[in-house]
Order: sequence, then structure tokens, then C-alpha cells
Amino acid sequence: MAISHLERGSFVSLFNRCGHVLDLTVNDFDNLTLRTVGVPLCERYGLSKGKSLTAFLNECSDADALKLLDELMEYYEFRYEDEYTKPQDGLDNCSGLRRYSDEYARLYLKARAVLEREKARDNPFGKSSEYLVEQFSSEYMTAQITSLMELRTTSPTDAIGKAKELVESCCKTILKETGIEVPSSWGMNELIKETKRRLGIDTESVSSNLPEAQTVKKILGSLTGLVGGIAEYRNSWGSGHGKAADFEPLFVRHAKLAVGSSVTLVE
Repeated sequence: MAISHLERGSFVSLFNRCGHVLDLTVNDFDNLTLRTVGVPLCERYGLSKGKSLTAFLNECSDADALKLLDELMEYYEFRYEDEYTKPQDGLDNCSGLRRYSDEYARLYLKARAVLEREKARDNPFGKSSEYLVEQFSSEYMTAQITSLMELRTTSPTDAIGKAKELVESCCKTILKETGIEVPSSWGMNELIKETKRRLGIDTESVSSNLPEAQTVKKILGSLTGLVGGIAEYRNSWGSGHGKAADFEPLFVRHAKLAVGSSVTLVE
């Protein structure tokens, strides 16, 4: 199922503000669209930001529509939260930059539902996650993997935290099945190093006589660095550690980076 013409119209109604697209300047809007779909829309169409957005959505592919609308939605959610979040106890949000609007809140919920539907279908890790569920044959691991796939687009902080947990659970499962008792003092580096050794995929297991040895060793060695990066990512930006009151979470694209790295590594 693609984003229909009527559904694209809902996004335009949410983002188009009398010819403007939210509070983006022409330069910012063109930079955003160039980065997202490879085209500076105002420059291409010679129209206002709102009309340029409409013109592009009328002729672009489903994939480009999803990419651009998802990027604009991320910007909207970051800058316009007061507009679609109803104030508690019926009090107006006088401290915010925007005022709550029933109309925009309704459009937001409708547009968000469309994005979630399309992104659920467009999960590049769908096959990998199915494979992992089959390999581990564990109710706990199945729940972890399923949750990770859902959170990658809905809760970046939780997804980044669970990305590290998935790698940790994978290593502990493999080590247990190969008869290794994991010391409680082991961190991620010790876990991945011993797991690679037990599976025969550490750099020492590659014969230097092979013509591709150096390349293979380089790739295998980078796996340890990948684990370290995922762990650091989680410590700073993921769930699992308390955060200060002024903590600002990362965006969906950062969660996708962590999830993609962990799924690739585990598989």
C-alpha cells in the first residue's frame, strides 16, 4: 500500500502554513529537500515552499514521498510539540512557542498513523529479524527483537538502549550454549571477544596464507569496534541510565543506525 493522494493532502494541510512550510526559510527548506530526496524544491519549481511541496508530492515516487514526509514530520515533532499535545487539566500552554490546536492535532495523528503504517512495511531488517527469531528460538529473545523493530521509529532512546541489549543477549546465549560461564564482571568487549573466539570468527582464526586474509581480518576486527560504538551510544543516548532533566533524545535516524548495526552484527 502506498501513500494515497488524499493522504498526501493531509500532510500538506499539516505542514503548509499560508505558502510557508512550517517555519523553514527558503534556504533551509531547499537544503532539507536536497538532503532528503536530492532536489531543492523551491529552486526546481520556482514556487513558494508550500506550492513546491505540493507539486513534488503530486509527481514523486512513493519512496521519495515517504522519505520527505518522514523528515518533515521529524522536524514538526521537534519544533511544534505544543501544537499537537493537549495541555493537562485544560490549561493553555502559555509558556510554549505554539498554542494547542484541535485541527492540527487531528491532522498530526492522521499523518503519523500513515507514516507508521508505511514504515512498518518498509523495514529493511524484516527478514533479518525473522531469521534471528528462528535461530534463537527463545521467547525472551523474540520479545527483544520484536520490540527493537517497533521502537526504531517510535522511541529512539529506547531503541538505542535495546540495540546494545540485543548484542549482549546474543553473546551470552552463544557462550552459554558452548559451555562458557560468563563472569558477572565482563563488559561488552569481553563478551564479543570470547564469542568471536568460540565461533571461530576472530582475526586469529583466519589463515594468513589466504589471499583475502588481510581484508577478512580487517572486517572481523571492525566488529569489535562496532560493539564498542553501540555500547557508548547506549550509555550516552539510550535507555538504561538515568538522564539529567535537560536531556534531549536523538532522532529516528540515530536509532536506525544503532538498530541496523546491532542486527547486522548479531546476524
